[in-house]
Amino acid sequence: MILQRGSFSLADHSQIDRPSIVVVIPARYDSSRFPGKPLAPIAGRPMIQHVVERAKMSRRASRVVVATDDDRIRDAVASFGGESIMTRREHRSGTERIAEVAVHIPGEIYVNVQGDEPLISAEAIDAAVDEILGDAEMQVATLCVPISHATEIMDPNVVKVVLNFDGDALYFSRAPIPWVRDAGERVSALHYKHIGLYVFRRDALLEFPALPPGELERLEQLEQLRWLENGYHIRVAECAYEGIAVDNPTDIAKVEEALRSRQAAAS
Repeated sequence: MILQRGSFSLADHSQIDRPSIVVVIPARYDSSRFPGKPLAPIAGRPMIQHVVERAKMSRRASRVVVATDDDRIRDAVASFGGESIMTRREHRSGTERIAEVAVHIPGEIYVNVQGDEPLISAEAIDAAVDEILGDAEMQVATLCVPISHATEIMDPNVVKVVLNFDGDALYFSRAPIPWVRDAGERVSALHYKHIGLYVFRRDALLEFPALPPGELERLEQLEQLRWLENGYHIRVAECAYEGIAVDNPTDIAKVEEALRSRQAAAS
């Protein structure tokens, strides 16, 4: 296991006297749709640099680490002064990769920030962390945002979530949930889009790789369903962040346009 710039010896406990919150950004080089995606240039900088710099704006984060399995990403992170940790290639999900990080980097709470979210909001990170900090019994938290574009309700690439009265997830689905049966009536339904940012307490995170995948996870291809199928509660905080995930090269232009719009608005 190789810790890059900014790391400390695992024998050095001086930095963990207080509860620590570690933001981990999983970044794989291999991608069937977009190989080398974390290194894709956006406004003159690699995408992973945008994610790291925005994550560091979080007021809750005490440390930001990129978890990768590729030397090229490790070297790129080192070039802009970031911290990385090399992890195994065979992980089936980003959560499993972060669980490996938790074995080597002490902390109380770990935040999974997707490496393809170059516009990630520090406020969104803090909102999810605050849900965990506000309930000692809560082990997992995530985010949602009200859907404002009707086309997204039927889009299977947009994951929806429904909640109980306590704000815990009842279910995540690619299907349009809730389904409005009486479509001909004047019925107003609020649909929520799931934002794939997760916060875990350490014990729950370390247990995840041993949890058996269930039929719902297999059918929907949504790893967060493994928590629900194994009896965990997932607290869901509503936020204003939607962002633009980079799934393929054409998304880069969208991100750059959003950055230009923000710069123009700030000037």
